[in-house]
Amino acid sequence: MVCFCIAMGAMLSLALPDLVTMETCTSAGTPGLHGFPGLPGRDGRDGETGEKGVSGVLSGPGQKAEGGQKGEPGVKGAVGKPGRSGVRGDKGSPGPEGARGEPGESGSAGPLLQSAFSVARGTASPPEKASPIRFTTVITDVNKDYNTETGRFRCRVPGTYYFVYHASSEERLCLVFKLDGTSLSSFCDLTYGGTKRQVSSGGLATYLKKDQEVWLETNDYNGMTGKPEGNSLFSGFLLNPH
Repeated sequence: MVCFCIAMGAMLSLALPDLVTMETCTSAGTPGLHGFPGLPGRDGRDGETGEKGVSGVLSGPGQKAEGGQKGEPGVKGAVGKPGRSGVRGDKGSPGPEGARGEPGESGSAGPLLQSAFSVARGTASPPEKASPIRFTTVITDVNKDYNTETGRFRCRVPGTYYFVYHASSEERLCLVFKLDGTSLSSFCDLTYGGTKRQVSSGGLATYLKKDQEVWLETNDYNGMTGKPEGNSLFSGFLLNPH
C-alpha cells in the first residue's frame, strides 16, 4: 500500500506542471508522454456453469488379441490320495459248472477206540468185606480190561465211562464204587428177614485216565449171594474217548 501511494505521488508531481500551464496558457502545447502502466487488477469472479455437452458416439468392441504359442509340458505332480469306494454292484450271474475233479486217494480208517465189559458172580458165599468183589464169569470183555483174578477194571483208553451193577441178595447189602481206592458212590439195600430174594442196582459215569482202576466192594453189609436163579452183574463201557 505504501508503494502504491509513492507511485501515485510521483505521477501527480509530473503532471502538475502541465496542469498549471493549461490554466495559464491559451494556446495548445505539445502532447505529453504516456504514463506508466498501472498495477494488475484482482482476479475476477467464477463464471456461470455452462450447458451439458452432447454425448459421444459409442464405439464397438475392440479386436480380440491373438493367442500366444503353446508352452512346454509341466512337471508331473505327485500321486493323489485314493478316492472313496464306489457303490457295490449287483450280484453277477452264476458261472458255468466246473469239470468234475479226479478221484482222491483211498484213505485208511483210524483205530476205533472202544471199551466194554460185563461180568457175573454166581457164588453162594458172600464176598469179603472191604475188598474188591471178584466177578468170575465173563459175559463180554472187548479189550480184556477186566481182571477176574483181582476183580478190577483197568482203563486203557482215557475218556468218560459208565459203570452199573445189578446185585442179587437175601440179606442186607451195601456196595461202593471205588476209583484207585477213593469212594465214588455207595448204594445200600437194608431189607432184612425177608423170604424173597432182592435185586438192587446202581450206576454212575466218571472220567478215567489211562491205567486208573475201578471196582466194587462191600462194607459191613455184604449179603451178595448167588444161585442159579439169581446172579449179580457188573458192567461198564466207554461213553466218550478223550
